Amino acid sequence: MKSTTKIWIGVGLFVSGSAAALAQGATPAATAGVAPHHGSRVGSAHPTANPHWILAQHNMPAGGEAGEAGVPADLPPDFQFALTLALIRGHLLVGDELVRAGQWDAALPHFLHPTEELYGPIKDKVADYGTPPFDSALLKLADAVKQKNSADYAATLEPVMAALAAGDTGLKAKEKDWPSFVMATAIMALKAAANEYEGAIVKGRIAKPVEYQDSRGFVWQAERMIDSVASELGRKDADALKIVQNRLAQLKKIWPAPVPPKVPVKSAAAVATDVAAIQKASAKLM
Repeated sequence: MKSTTKIWIGVGLFVSGSAAALAQGATPAATAGVAPHHGSRVGSAHPTANPHWILAQHNMPAGGEAGEAGVPADLPPDFQFALTLALIRGHLLVGDELVRAGQWDAALPHFLHPTEELYGPIKDKVADYGTPPFDSALLKLADAVKQKNSADYAATLEPVMAALAAGDTGLKAKEKDWPSFVMATAIMALKAAANEYEGAIVKGRIAKPVEYQDSRGFVWQAERMIDSVASELGRKDADALKIVQNRLAQLKKIWPAPVPPKVPVKSAAAVATDVAAIQKASAKLM
């Protein structure tokens, strides 16, 4: 089992676990602007669940041998559903990169993890968000990848993406401040990426490519989420948005390709610090 790296914003921000000693000398710790506010509330099911509160109270659990961190079970329903969709998309994103490179075997775990480790907790909740059940669609997609069938892959990917889009629509109808909600969910996806990245590294080398790829997919998905609401976020604080986007661009350099290098570009501690810095900068956008 891998060690746990936790990133927390609350009264203070700290990094704990195997990365702690290296991270303490960096600059992850700042709390300006992250206290719970009393403006617009996010999440109709939990009217007090604003983004700052969510980020202050929840860590992403560490992944296991399968390479999946999972979603905190005590998140308010809207955030739990949104983060699950984000992590599923992250898996599919990096899986698709591998498929397009002809690396079907390497891609397969990323099409299996959504049904094996993510879909179960939301199975009985999809209807709450106007989303059709898509566990069968995920299984058909994984089977197409297993069979290395390009035609079936394209055909089976479409209904999965349609279901995910329906989930977005259902979530958006419930949220009073959609851009803030998306930003908070993206930050949680980055936290999951930091945990997966740590799990990929053993004795200074990337020994678990699936977890490296998980982390890449989650970072790329977080960026897509932020970009999708960038115009609205820019109206809140253009400078803060620019900082977040620039730091994300730098963060992505840690994953130069879907197939990992033998030696990590940065340590897990450095990645945790980078994610913490992005989270700090995002406070003005929520």
